[in-house]
Order: sequence, then C-alpha cells, then structure tokens
Amino acid sequence: MFEKLIAMPVLAASDLARARRFWHEVLEHDPVYSDDGGDIFDVGGMPVHVYESSYAGTAQNTELSFITDDLDRDMTAMRTRGVVFHDYDLPGLTTVDGVAEIADERAAWFSDSEGNIMAIEEPSPGRLEQVMKMRAAITG
Repeated sequence: MFEKLIAMPVLAASDLARARRFWHEVLEHDPVYSDDGGDIFDVGGMPVHVYESSYAGTAQNTELSFITDDLDRDMTAMRTRGVVFHDYDLPGLTTVDGVAEIADERAAWFSDSEGNIMAIEEPSPGRLEQVMKMRAAITG
C-alpha cells in the first residue's frame, strides 16, 4: 500500500521570497520546482517543501536536520553568511560556541530566515557511513 510514498519535510515561511533568498545565499540551494504552493528544494536527494504560512517559526523543536562530514567547516561557512548558532544549557544538552558534543557525535542548531529551527550534525564515522548507504539506497 505505501510502496510508492515519498517522505517530504515541510517548512513554513512567513515571507517566501525571504526564505528563498536564505536557501540560496546561506544553504546554496535553489528550488527545483516552484508554484503557488511554494518551493521544493532537493537536499541530498530528499525533497523539502517550503510554503507560505503565518505559523512560520512557531515550533520550538528542530524541524530539519542536515548531516555533514565536517561540522567545523560548514559552521564556519554558514557564519560567514550571517548564521548565528543557538547556545543551549539544558539538562542533557549543553553547547559550547554553538556545538553540542553528544557521545562521539557533534551537532549545532540555528534558525532560518523564518524562525524555523534547523540542525547540522556530524555523526560518528560509523553512523555517517550508515547514513551514506541509506542515501544511496534511496536515491539509487
């Protein structure tokens, strides 16, 4: 029954043009499809739908996470584009200069132009290998 389904993260934007600029200038992605319903971005073979909504930025949870093999490199690049990483001091999660060390993995959180919370994660080498195998299986 569900063999033909595709999962697609959906992010709200109160200003679609501003969100499109953020995706282009900060994340270096342009829409692969646009219509009155919003924009579709291809992120590692996964479609991400960004659409206009007055509820943008109201969620207090991570809405989209990026996997990287070099967190420091990518955070530096994002900071040069104006991204400010969140700092947390919560039970079980503390960041230093925006980075949380969780076992042998590292992660950082930031908000997009619309207030949506996003993460960038550097998994352990073994988990990164698993993620890359999953991506290859999904994208063919």
